[in-house]
Amino acid sequence: MGGKPITALSILCYPAKDEIEVLQAILAGGADKMIEAGCALLGGHSVADDTVKFGFSVTGLVHPDRFRANAHAKPGDALVLTKPLGTGVIATALKRSLASPESVAAATQSMLKLNREAAEAMDPFDVHGCTDITGFGLLGHAREIAVASNVTLEIDSTLLPILPGALEAIENGAVPGGLNNNRQYASADVFAGASVSPARLTLMYDPQTSGGLLISLPQDDALRLVSAVPATVIGQVTERKEFPLWVL
Repeated sequence: MGGKPITALSILCYPAKDEIEVLQAILAGGADKMIEAGCALLGGHSVADDTVKFGFSVTGLVHPDRFRANAHAKPGDALVLTKPLGTGVIATALKRSLASPESVAAATQSMLKLNREAAEAMDPFDVHGCTDITGFGLLGHAREIAVASNVTLEIDSTLLPILPGALEAIENGAVPGGLNNNRQYASADVFAGASVSPARLTLMYDPQTSGGLLISLPQDDALRLVSAVPATVIGQVTERKEFPLWVL
């Protein structure tokens, strides 16, 4: 974390016989985000494939003194999350015609939002650890910080910011395969209190598309950060306990 994007190359796989209008919309949306991020799109590569895949290979710069690693979290730090959870289960609910228009709209807006505002807002503070929350879900990425820092992350499940309709999607069985994979990978390192809602615990394994940042920093800095940008304090860092992750 901490880098600024400079240039990008697009990487596209797309069915040769599919509608060209959809392809145009995908490319235009990606280009718009590159412009918003101040990143020059230099070109790219495309391949005919039955499954749509699209992304960017990005080159950027980061000052060596401002690099934010997913390590070095310290006991006493607060944990700040900058985006709500639920994009994975809502996308799965949409595929099964179980998602409301409101939940789809909220998930879409969350995914469209760059992490630049949060990254720039945290820059002046004494950030000890930071990671984005993407395919491994909140607990998968939190585990990386805990293990690398030799600490325990305590997360209060009642404080989690959640997209509307996400818990309902889980209760309706709209659980992506990646969520179950994340649970299998990380659950051995998670202690969950008896009062934790099963749906909320499940959501914490949800793979996120364009998820937010999880930031470990001193309590006072955390309060200043959440007053500056949309973000939520969801827990704290403690000395290492029996489990790297404690969910309460």
